Amino acid sequence: MNTLSSLWAESADSQLGIWMSALSGVAAALAVALALTVYFRLGYRTWRDVVRHGLAALAAVALLGFVAYDMHHAALAFLGLNPSKPAVEFEIRMPRETLTAASADTQIELHTDRNQTLALIDGMTDLADGRAVLRGAVALTYRTADRVLVLNLPGKGTFEFRLRLPAAPHRTEQFGPWHLADRIAAPIASGVAQQDAYTIRYRVL
Repeated sequence: MNTLSSLWAESADSQLGIWMSALSGVAAALAVALALTVYFRLGYRTWRDVVRHGLAALAAVALLGFVAYDMHHAALAFLGLNPSKPAVEFEIRMPRETLTAASADTQIELHTDRNQTLALIDGMTDLADGRAVLRGAVALTYRTADRVLVLNLPGKGTFEFRLRLPAAPHRTEQFGPWHLADRIAAPIASGVAQQDAYTIRYRVL
């Protein structure tokens, strides 16, 4: 697909971020362990020592918390998702031959009244009934209820799916029901595609 090269570069950068965060976590853990070992072996007795090293322990705990927070964000970035904003994970079901014929140049975008965002395509799964499911995700950058996911299959048509979500959607564990395509613009040469052959379901991450 035409986004694979850019996704590969982003994935490499994200993996580097995760490794850097992991190394920071290991270094912080070693520092805390060393500090606690020295503290207990020296056996400080004055109240000043207790206060001073108590503050040092709190600082160490805060450092570990920051490292855990940083690794969490790096992991989400590796998945191509902005950890500070919700995202939609979607599955689009369609005839297998349609997706196979156009998969090399397939592109999915989220159109809103505020912006347009290119979705990340995660892969394709063949179904036993002759259909296939295209999986992906896209970030919800702005608070708006006007969201349309546009699937462009070169030579096969453009398929629009309106996301039935509020402006500030809550995260959901399960996928919602399947919905038919709201609009199909098929090339004249191939005729008009059957609307009930293209469906979508999604959930908010």
